[in-house]
Amino acid sequence: MNKLLIVMTLAIIGAVIFLVPPVKGMGEVAKIIFFHVPTAWVAVIAFFTGAFYAAKFLRTQDFSFDTLSARAAQIGFVFVLLSTISGAVFSKLTWGAYWNWDIRQTSIFILILIYGAYLTLRIAVNDEKIRAKVSAVYSLLSVLTVPFLVFILPRMYFSLHPAPVVNSSGKIEMDSIILIVLLAAVVDATLIFVKLLRR
Repeated sequence: MNKLLIVMTLAIIGAVIFLVPPVKGMGEVAKIIFFHVPTAWVAVIAFFTGAFYAAKFLRTQDFSFDTLSARAAQIGFVFVLLSTISGAVFSKLTWGAYWNWDIRQTSIFILILIYGAYLTLRIAVNDEKIRAKVSAVYSLLSVLTVPFLVFILPRMYFSLHPAPVVNSSGKIEMDSIILIVLLAAVVDATLIFVKLLRR
């Protein structure tokens, strides 16, 4: 699977460089979405995966589930940072500033703080049993904020952020090549997450 994943990743990078046309109104800068969107997607999947394994740990007391929950949260934290950084670069190139406290930037910053606190909690508690239980409860409570901060809150206020893949009218308004490559990039990023989780 490693070789297949490498080939797939390189093929997507090649497609972004050579096949994807410039986006109307944003030009080549918009190609950042092929990194930004997949990393944001994986962050959400990772946080939900962490909560899933946290629930399994609380039910079974099997510490292998605690390990998977923690690993998923760690991966999610890295990917949400990557998504935030790529978004900041896009912001700089488009609006002239890396950070302007746009509602999407603010909500993702809160999410970083929440999961940064989770990782800090795991470092701070030495007792394995207490750490696993407290972390599991924290994970289950934290994941409740993810849909609100990522999907709901940003749509309640005006945002400079470009429209998502599916716009407010429920339609996909995107060049077919862009859409295909973007979906492939999302699948690729998801497979990378699965590989990292099971390493």
